[in-house]
Amino acid sequence: MKRGTTVAPIKERGCQEKSLRKGSPRYTENLVRNNGKDKDSRRKEIEKEDIDSENAGADEYAACFEDDFEDYEDDFEVCDGDDDSSNELELKEKIEELPLARKREIQEIHKAINAENERIGELSYRLSQKQGLLEGERSSETDANSSPSRAPVCGIFVDFATASHRQKSRTQALKQKTRSTKLLRLIDLDFSFTFSLLDLPPVNEYDMYIRNFGKKNTKQAYVQYNEDNVDRDIQTEEIETRAVWTQHPGEGTAVSGGSGSGDVREVAAAPKVNTPRLASFLRAACQVIAVLLEEDRVAAEPSWSPGAVDGTLAISDSSSQLNTNLPFLQDRKVSCLCASQVQRQMVVSVHGLPAAAFAPALDSRHVLCVWDIRQPSGPQKVLLCESKVTCCCFSPFKAFLLFAGTAHGSIILWDLREDSRIHQYVKLGDCFWTFRMATFSTDGVLTSVNHCSPVQAVESISTSVYKKQSFVLSPFSMQEEMSGLSFHVASLDESGVLNVWVVVELPRADIAGSVSDLGLIPGGRIKLVHSTTIQLSDSLCQKGCEFWGCTQTLNVKFLPSDPSHFIVGTDMGLISHGTRQDLRVSPKLYKPQQHDVRPVRVNVIDFSPFGEPVFLAGCSDGSIRLHQLTSECPLLQWNGSTEGHAVTGLRWSLTRPAVFLAQDETSCIYIWDLLESDLGPVAKQLISPDRLVAMTVVGEAEKTSGSFLALVLARASGSVDIQYLRRAWVAPVRDELRRLQRLLQEAL
Repeated sequence: MKRGTTVAPIKERGCQEKSLRKGSPRYTENLVRNNGKDKDSRRKEIEKEDIDSENAGADEYAACFEDDFEDYEDDFEVCDGDDDSSNELELKEKIEELPLARKREIQEIHKAINAENERIGELSYRLSQKQGLLEGERSSETDANSSPSRAPVCGIFVDFATASHRQKSRTQALKQKTRSTKLLRLIDLDFSFTFSLLDLPPVNEYDMYIRNFGKKNTKQAYVQYNEDNVDRDIQTEEIETRAVWTQHPGEGTAVSGGSGSGDVREVAAAPKVNTPRLASFLRAACQVIAVLLEEDRVAAEPSWSPGAVDGTLAISDSSSQLNTNLPFLQDRKVSCLCASQVQRQMVVSVHGLPAAAFAPALDSRHVLCVWDIRQPSGPQKVLLCESKVTCCCFSPFKAFLLFAGTAHGSIILWDLREDSRIHQYVKLGDCFWTFRMATFSTDGVLTSVNHCSPVQAVESISTSVYKKQSFVLSPFSMQEEMSGLSFHVASLDESGVLNVWVVVELPRADIAGSVSDLGLIPGGRIKLVHSTTIQLSDSLCQKGCEFWGCTQTLNVKFLPSDPSHFIVGTDMGLISHGTRQDLRVSPKLYKPQQHDVRPVRVNVIDFSPFGEPVFLAGCSDGSIRLHQLTSECPLLQWNGSTEGHAVTGLRWSLTRPAVFLAQDETSCIYIWDLLESDLGPVAKQLISPDRLVAMTVVGEAEKTSGSFLALVLARASGSVDIQYLRRAWVAPVRDELRRLQRLLQEAL
């Protein structure tokens, strides 16, 4: 028997083949019983083949397969010839005894068996043709050798190749399943996040239509049939609501919005405002408007007219008067005048205590008024001080800081930028006036480094020029320096103590006040920090001075081109030269032409504003000396120019390098023009009957055309007037500076 062929009928080995007669009842029962046994044997053979293939492997399928089938000869009975007749009779009797339903059932079983045998035979024949030519020849030989009487009753098809392949597949699948089970115990998949690489929604029909035909000569139109109106009428009236929002502080152009204003993106973008630039523009615009209004007011009031004949001096082309007829300035005498070094139109006047009581809040306090000479109708700021002010000065770059020294030895600071609401309001007449208290005071706070005697001079030290020489030593940036906050202030008392202070601006103001800075007003931002102390008394002791007692210092000035150098005037006619770093300098003292020591006070000193290393000194004996910084003796000295009267005021001209002005104690003003005459003054003006108390010079030094030079004069009555000098002493002369240098070289 071969694989892939039908199974031939089985005969008993070693005995004669016997068969039952077809159609007999015994034959039928044997067929039914053999059919059941054939099915059981086939199932057992398949199970046995599976077990053998799993244990032995795929190689055992090549062995002989004839032993895999059992002998079926036990399933058939061997009938002898003697018993055939008797058995047939018995079968016939049994069949005749069976009922009709049983007979029909046996016939149906016969038909089913025959149909199954035919179907199996056809299937076996078809498969045998697909096995190849060789298997077909073998199957034909087997059929030829077989006896015609042994025709197959039933056939079984066994495909060993498919069973072997199925077993191998099952074994491989089992191995993969075992390995995957072990790996899954070790591997844990992480589904922490998912993302979409491409999200492309499908194109709907309308978009596809527009894409294909929308750009052609077509026009789209639509009609609304009000199909989306699903509102229903109700009896209750609807409440109108609106959602709004706001944000403070605003982080963008839109700080509020809501349903009424639409989306945030629909809100009209607010224009960006540069607040510092706007404030600067408004400040300048308001100043221009105020000046124009002031000019109209002056033109309407003849008593304030700059060309008034009564107030104009012989040395002036025109004049004007500051409005000191204010309620809080009545009966107050002016003790000091000071002009700004940069904003030349800014002047401060110091007023003493009133002669008669006027207001309890102001009677015991000294008043300082900050003026703009272009607006003489009233002061820009009004300041108050508890102690007597002996000297004052502005900040070196912008006139928004004012420093003052007092008779008690304290240094006072005012910040003119502060909000007026943190200061005192006083109603005088029909209007309110703001009186500003000091922003910072060293009185009673910095006791260890404070002055113990009256302060004689206060000077601001600019660091912009000095920075060029010692750039790495300056801790301030150029922007900070130009803002007027990166500078020092020097204060000198009459005992020879020179204190240097650093101006410090705090990052923000504390309206509750500072715990550490007790001298700072609540809400203030500017304070003074002590830097260094220089003792000048030791360097001023000279031979022959013991008879006159201790030398007193009267004033101090710093060299504009090099603020590290300073000179100090004394009451012995000597001028001391020193540096802030306590370096050796030459000369150490500047002496008059008279070599003998005598008690002459150097009342005033002033450096040339044109960069030349020369300075003027006015003395109490009426002499005026012109010194060069590198020479001990004066280049020029005028002894009888004031007829022996003490010089109380001395200022260089701001427009001409060879012109300076002097004031003596007899209320007389002198004008020198060294190019015209180096022997004495070229003009003299007596101020009477209201005598002169203080004088300062204002003007535009940078302008060559249209510049002005004016004298601010304080009278004994408390009035302050402005005298605009003649053009002959204001307009620069050609090569004036070079001619002055030649004159000084000839005087050496």
